[in-house]
Amino acid sequence: MAGVYIHIPFCRSRCYYCDFYSTTAHSLQNAYLQALAQEIALRRNEWQPGAETIYFGGGTPSRIEAGAIVRLIDLIGGGKAEEITVEVNPGDAGLQYLQTLRQGGVNRLSMGVQSFHDERLKMIGRRHNSAQAIRAVETARKAGFDNLSLDLIYGLPGQTMTEWEEDIDRILALAPEHISTYCLQWEEGTKLFDMWQKGEVEPLDEEVEMAMYDRLTDQLKKAGYEHYEVSNYAKQGFRSKHNSSYWKDIPYVGLGAAAHSYDGVIRRWNPSDLDTYISQMAEASRTGVLKYDFERLGDNERYNEYIMLSLRTKEGAETNKIRNTEVAERYIAEGLLQREKERVRATQKGLHILNRIIEDLLI
Repeated sequence: MAGVYIHIPFCRSRCYYCDFYSTTAHSLQNAYLQALAQEIALRRNEWQPGAETIYFGGGTPSRIEAGAIVRLIDLIGGGKAEEITVEVNPGDAGLQYLQTLRQGGVNRLSMGVQSFHDERLKMIGRRHNSAQAIRAVETARKAGFDNLSLDLIYGLPGQTMTEWEEDIDRILALAPEHISTYCLQWEEGTKLFDMWQKGEVEPLDEEVEMAMYDRLTDQLKKAGYEHYEVSNYAKQGFRSKHNSSYWKDIPYVGLGAAAHSYDGVIRRWNPSDLDTYISQMAEASRTGVLKYDFERLGDNERYNEYIMLSLRTKEGAETNKIRNTEVAERYIAEGLLQREKERVRATQKGLHILNRIIEDLLI
């Protein structure tokens, strides 16, 4: 078993671009933590003899007490885990809080900085500012963390190339071990999408977004970061072990509301509703029977999964596993894919249209 993911859905407020399952109903925290403990007890055998990685995502995991996170790690049996990550909002990163996490076995933090420009942060509903983000990194170092991942978003409304270059310079000055970057996605149902529909904001031109991506990749490579996945860059030895298991199609367990699990053939998921999740875990604790939705992946579905995941990575896909060879050869001839030994991977130019390439290779 590669890893265990724990979904903590609580947020102080919702970011305007986010469509992940989350809630501001903090009154349910204690009941939710009890339900998580019940699910862990019922599913413990799924990650025996032990979890290699543990990842607390959300939502905002740092909205619950650090001691609660440590207790969940103990319940999972995380003593032998190589990597334990907690997503932390910069505004929550107090020294005592982070010290408790570090002493409790957490050895990696992921912080959603998103931008170092306060105007952009306010526009997308982030509740921290640039100064807090910088201070949070300094505090994490004081707390003993030597593995930090920082997130940035590009393609924000009104964002300029100059502004983006300043963001890159500032994140490099902080020297995190890992950097994740994402192009803004306009997800229907989010506040930012509604603002767009009302004409209050406008998406950036696609050519500008691609130029931002190229500038980022060039600067990070010059600074010694390995571009090991479409959106992820790491110093030597600091790839995200947990997320890498997803891209390598390795089984994982997801705990909590809306969390997904995968055993190589079956994908299952918990209800995306706090009340339903809590009641189902209480019932399962009494009966020993867990309820969940699932799908069984056939040969074609597993092939498609392999293509979608492997081509996101630096290593790419194994040549002999690609079924649509004519399509692959066409993209190689166009300089969008390249063959290296027994593998095929996207070029920098190909990364710009990777979704289209993948779609054409699916069956």
